[in-house]
Amino acid sequence: MKGKVLVVLVVLLLVTSFSIFAAADAEAKAEKQTVVLYSAHTQEIIDALVPRFEAETGITAEVVKMGSSDVVARVKAEQANPQCDVIWSIGGEQLEANSDLLASYEPADWDKIDDVFKVGNKWLPYTGIVMVFVANTEMLSDSEMPKSWTDLSDPSLKGMISSARADKSGSSYMQLATVLNIYKGTGWDVYKSILGNFVLSGSSSAVPRFVNDGEAAVGITLEDNAYRYVAGGGPVKIIYPSDGTTAAPDGLALVKDGPNADAAKKFIDWALSKETQAFLVEQMGRRPVRSDVAVSSDLPLMSDIKTVPYDFAWSANSKKDFVAKWTEIVQELGL
Repeated sequence: MKGKVLVVLVVLLLVTSFSIFAAADAEAKAEKQTVVLYSAHTQEIIDALVPRFEAETGITAEVVKMGSSDVVARVKAEQANPQCDVIWSIGGEQLEANSDLLASYEPADWDKIDDVFKVGNKWLPYTGIVMVFVANTEMLSDSEMPKSWTDLSDPSLKGMISSARADKSGSSYMQLATVLNIYKGTGWDVYKSILGNFVLSGSSSAVPRFVNDGEAAVGITLEDNAYRYVAGGGPVKIIYPSDGTTAAPDGLALVKDGPNADAAKKFIDWALSKETQAFLVEQMGRRPVRSDVAVSSDLPLMSDIKTVPYDFAWSANSKKDFVAKWTEIVQELGL
């Protein structure tokens, strides 16, 4: 009898212990935070940053990588039942034009963000970006390399210039708007003469790779995309257009009614922290938006680059008409 009682007690103890451990495990899982990020970042940056974020915060990051336009389209389609928490690194125009999808949030250390980058309505500056040319030094001599936007129309560069599609890529749309901004009334004529030399790519991040690999002689891209190939020892050179370029922030934003708002805010604070901004500068060639983080010594100071003021509201409000015009010209040119 005593043996039977002992067995019963052991079984009860095991059942109780299992219940306690199961409850503790369920509680731990419930406390585990997740943040869902829709991003147009290059895979290289995603792969470098996400493990750092997860290790430093204990929050799991689920990243869905898409082009900028696809990010906005998906968030808009999910508006009645949001699945995304943070839009991470897409063009400011797209965020400005869709501010109804976003929730306002003032991140930690907002006073450390340079005032020049505080240009968004509900969206936040993430890094400073500069539109540049990247040229293959084995395919072109210094004298053959384009120095200005108008140089891109040179007949000798026919079919040798790589660019992403302005109807898909936020950075490519900014390049279009930059030319229209610089050349005002003649902007469309200038851009059409440039566009005739393009080979269009579906991905902005692929542009400098095509140039590095010799598939194109010139690319129009973001400074940091080009810089990674320069830093990697590739046969490429960065050119800052002599007739002016755009220097502006790309953005990140809190999605309205996202499912993981607390984790989302922690991600935004982390992305704009001094440590993360310094990592983006040192390892990824980005320009910081914080006033207390210095730009890479390998890149020129902003004061040495000819820039033109860029109006995000004008660019965002004009996007539908500009992309329609761009599409018309692309079809006319048979691209």
